[in-house]
Formats: sequence, C-alpha cells, structure tokens
Amino acid sequence: MIMEEKGRRDFCIECRRETEYLLQKKNIVKAIRDKEYTFGLTVAVCAECGEEMNIPGLIDKNVQEIDEQYRTVEGLVKIEDIEKLMKIYKIGKAPLSLALGFGEVTVPRYLEGQIPSREYSDIVKSALASPAYMKERLKENRGKLTDAAYKKAMAAADSLEGLFSVSEKMLRVIAYVFEQLKEVTPLMLQKLLYFIQGVYSALYRKPIFLEDCRAWTHGPVYPEVYDLFRDFKYNPIDDARFALLEGTVDALTEDEKKVIDLIVNTFGMYGGKVLERITHNEAPWKDARKGCSDSIPSSELLPKKSIMSYYEAVNAKYGIETENGLMNYIYDMLKKSS
Repeated sequence: MIMEEKGRRDFCIECRRETEYLLQKKNIVKAIRDKEYTFGLTVAVCAECGEEMNIPGLIDKNVQEIDEQYRTVEGLVKIEDIEKLMKIYKIGKAPLSLALGFGEVTVPRYLEGQIPSREYSDIVKSALASPAYMKERLKENRGKLTDAAYKKAMAAADSLEGLFSVSEKMLRVIAYVFEQLKEVTPLMLQKLLYFIQGVYSALYRKPIFLEDCRAWTHGPVYPEVYDLFRDFKYNPIDDARFALLEGTVDALTEDEKKVIDLIVNTFGMYGGKVLERITHNEAPWKDARKGCSDSIPSSELLPKKSIMSYYEAVNAKYGIETENGLMNYIYDMLKKSS
C-alpha cells in the first residue's frame, strides 16, 4: 500500500535523506506486443529536489494501472468482470472455464493476471451480458461439467432471465438504491420505489419508470418487483443477480440520481413498516383502497397521474426538492399516523 496521508515521507536518493514526497500522474509510453500505448502512472516526487522517488508499493500500483488501462483501451474484460460472472452464476473458476469452452486452467490464469485474447474476452463479455448466451455455452459444454455445477449455473441463468421482466430503468433505479443502502428488505424497497416515483414525477412532470403501482394491503406495490424478490420475504435483499448492473449508475440521469439520493437520505432512514404507515395515510393508496377493510386483499391500480398530483400538492406545501422539506413531510405524516 502506498502511503496516502498528509506529510508522507521516504528516503530520497538525490537528497540523501528522508524527505516529504508528492504523488503525481505522469504519462509513460510503453510498447506491448509491438504496439505503443500511453499510460498515466502514479509517480512519487520529492517535495524538495523534484526528482522521482522509489517508494514501497509503487511498482505494484504501476503494474495494476498499466493492466487496467491496457484492458480498457483494448476493450478486454477485467479481473472483476470474471469474478462478477462467477458470482452471478454461482460457479467456480475451473468449472467456468469448461462451461465457456476454455481449457480448465484458463480462467484461473486470468484471475492471476494473465491477459485474455480478444476472442476469449468477447466470450466472457457475451456471457456477462446475456443469460441466454450463457445457457447456450452451458448446454454446449454440458459433458465437461459435474451435474451439480451444471444445474446450479443453469438455475442461476433462468433466475437471471427473470430479472429482465421489469424495465431497464426500473432495474437501474433498484441497483442504485442497493448501492446507496446497506440493507433493504422487499417491503422497504417497494415503498422507496413508490416515493421515488412520486417525488420525481412531481418535480419533473413525468414518471421515472413505466411500471404500474398497485394498492396492496401493505401499501403501494410494484408486482413485477415483488416477484423478483419474494423469496427474501422479510429479510434484507442479497441478490447476486444485481452484480450484473454494478457500475452502471451512469445509465441514470443526474436528475434521476438526485431524486433517488433525496429519497434514500430521508425515507431511507426508516424501515419498511414505518414507510408503510406513511403510505397508508396518503391519498393515492387510500383512494384506491376505498371500500376495503384493512385485511381485505386488493390489487387496484394506483394511477401515475394520481401519484403525481398528490406529490405536486406535497411539493407546494413542503418543498420536497430538498431533504429538509421531505423530512418535514415525513415528520407530519408519522405524527398523523401515531
């Protein structure tokens, strides 16, 4: 590890004594396979004489920087991509090699840092991008795998296909919520999605995602999302399938991320049952549930226009484009429900 704290010091061979140094970026041209590349590498510079210093951990960091930048320039998969594939399909490194049609030691070597060929890199990318493609590879190489490894990976692929039963935007929103919050139960997630839809539509006059919300007994619910996470019941969601979406938050606009951050930093402070109390006192859910007692199931539509109109009125009163405004609204709703 390179020292990062202020006042870092090491021995400068030019000054012949220990001095402070600064970490800077320096472009270095390096030839790989008869082709020249320019890499931005970290260097340590003596704060007194300005010469470069050789400090502990710097060579390893430079090797890592070259590896990452080379893979990016050439469009090759990274080690974390392969690890993500193993996590998603619940498969070990040797079985993954065989499933993809490689030699048994190929993936283990990639995980140790060997750079894959473009052909093999594209195969890994395709498996990571498409559960259908992964299923094809599994079927093609069925005879090379144990029954246990094959069945586990196929079950994961089937489950992953179910992930795409909701819109891409809904998946991105859920993935972003998961990145921001450590523990989210299915009940809590449902309510957060409803609040995200309400606040976003009030502020920007359009829905953030197209799925329809239903007025279930325990509040607003997006049925397709419920089906995705029903197996977690009342437990925090820990879904390996969402590793597929890690690092894709850039697919959301700044306005979308702003609203999700607002909701996470306010409503996200409370558990699912508390959030349920809030929705039970809001007009869209109450209007959709008219005529139903508390224990009577229903699946009435919560129209997007109804949600938007309600939160436009909330915005006019509280100013929900700010965390303070939302917290004031939450306080009043919880006080009303107590």
